[in-house]
Amino acid sequence: MAPPILKLDDIFLSFGGTPLLAGAALQVEPGDKICLVGRNGSGKSTLLKIAAGLVEAQSGEVFRHPSSTVRYLEQAPDFAGYSTVQAYAEAGLGPGDDPYRVTYLLSHLGLTGEENPKDLSGGEARRAALARVMAPEPDILLLDEPTNHLDLPTIEWLEGELIKSRSALVVISHDRRFLEKVSNATVWLDRGNSRRLSQGFAFFESWRDKVLEEEELEQHKLGKEIEREEHWLRYGVTARRKRNMRRLGALQDLRSQYRGHKGPQGTVQATVSDAQESGKLVIEADKITKAYGDRIIVAPFSIRVHRGDCIGLVGPNGAGKTTLLKMLTGQLTPDTGIVKLGTNLEIATLDQKREDLNPEDTLAHYLTDGRGENLLVNGEQRHVTGYMKEFLFQPEQARTPIKNLSGGERARLMLARILSRPTNLLILDEPTNDLDIETLDLLQEIVAGFSGTVILVSHDRDFLDRTVTSTIAPANPEEPDGRWIEYAGGYSDMMAQRKGAQEEKRKAEKAEKARSALAPSPDTPKATAKGKLSFKQKFALENLPKEMAKAEAEIAKREAEMADPNLFSKNPARFSTLAAEMEKLRASVTKMEEEWLELEMLREELEG
Repeated sequence: MAPPILKLDDIFLSFGGTPLLAGAALQVEPGDKICLVGRNGSGKSTLLKIAAGLVEAQSGEVFRHPSSTVRYLEQAPDFAGYSTVQAYAEAGLGPGDDPYRVTYLLSHLGLTGEENPKDLSGGEARRAALARVMAPEPDILLLDEPTNHLDLPTIEWLEGELIKSRSALVVISHDRRFLEKVSNATVWLDRGNSRRLSQGFAFFESWRDKVLEEEELEQHKLGKEIEREEHWLRYGVTARRKRNMRRLGALQDLRSQYRGHKGPQGTVQATVSDAQESGKLVIEADKITKAYGDRIIVAPFSIRVHRGDCIGLVGPNGAGKTTLLKMLTGQLTPDTGIVKLGTNLEIATLDQKREDLNPEDTLAHYLTDGRGENLLVNGEQRHVTGYMKEFLFQPEQARTPIKNLSGGERARLMLARILSRPTNLLILDEPTNDLDIETLDLLQEIVAGFSGTVILVSHDRDFLDRTVTSTIAPANPEEPDGRWIEYAGGYSDMMAQRKGAQEEKRKAEKAEKARSALAPSPDTPKATAKGKLSFKQKFALENLPKEMAKAEAEIAKREAEMADPNLFSKNPARFSTLAAEMEKLRASVTKMEEEWLELEMLREELEG
């Protein structure tokens, strides 16, 4: 086992009251790709800042290898003194680092480098910060929510970059699919302490549930042991006083241990307040269009949304998702075409920009609209502090200003307000931002079980797969041209349908190419002109399937070796070699398949 390049041990940090971190640990070795998971407010970001040297622990050991380089993704980057994004990102480079890396990363993150930092949106600022920390290819890369404000193509590109990166990685993210792809180890921060799983996030949830079950069983056993000792204390035969006092002291220790146990934080408990049922047809759009100048945002698009549908909207940033959503919900008039909204619609909207939040409002004022201490939920009067508890807010937070909440707490607060209002049409714009995994689970259950209609915009592939009944996406995601297509199912279903369509197109192109090969030309061999394959063509037709089988077998061997989850950390050079060989073999198989298909179609034409 390689020595650690970063080690945090027995970290303690408290801001008064219950300690935020009490015995937490984090160990990073070369090749580690660690996902740091835990509930909102569990101290994940704080532990990452301690690892980066930005926050000092009150006690515990912090070790960083003297020769290792560390880069931390800032939530609010400081652009002071930089005239362009390019200059800001290049300032993160060290001696000997390649400046071209900055240009490469900025272009893939949707920035030119010439932007003035003063004019950047929040999302663009985070992209610039991402380029700055990744460009030097540090020994340790610490990323806090790197996928926030990134669209799906960019998230998938980032996955590939991090997987092949030589940097050890510690990442915090709410994106399940992203964590499953990039991680080979998991650190769970829970109630101030940490546990490590030597497997990626795909194995985390089942392991976590098992740990909590075992913990509950241990508490049950401890309770039974206390009962037995108390029974002895009351009814047991009196023995020597010294022995009795020792046993009584042990009982007091057991009681203290039992009372001091802090169970896991509860889960959000909530349901949507149902409004009167809407009409069966919720939205009907007929050939709607929208353009700004010469740029077409929506080409003629038609859709019928029925009660009970859950529609997902995906696409690159700037493709026009929000514009299309506003037209479908009647907030924006199309240039041409007609949008008809159904009857009895009660619409509730969760805005990704959180513009509905006044930072100076208290939680109670926001939830009740300033109408006292109660609110109406599903026709029932509820006290605001009781309702807040269902969303994991403490009663003393009722008078807390919203500006003091974390990003995850703000998202939870908006969710609490929306779910208290009667609705039969939910509009969710990036609802998963800043939510922890447990709250995401609840939101998924709410959306899946909602009796009304849902339209949601999201870059979370796992959430889309678990909730939506159909997905609307640009026909050309690489270069959006205003054409949108509705696909049945979630994100993975959409990708499978696109792949199938591309395969059909490829086959048609091959067939056309084979037919053109039959046309007479001065270079056509005599054997072919007589209606026969040449010797070379016959040999290739017979032997190509054998060659393809051999190549497939070689691919399978390498896939089996790469299936070892510890291969990358044990031998990154071997992992890279195998990946390169597989890419070469797959390209060879594709080429042989195309050649064989052309020859087979030529043979059929000549023989019949």
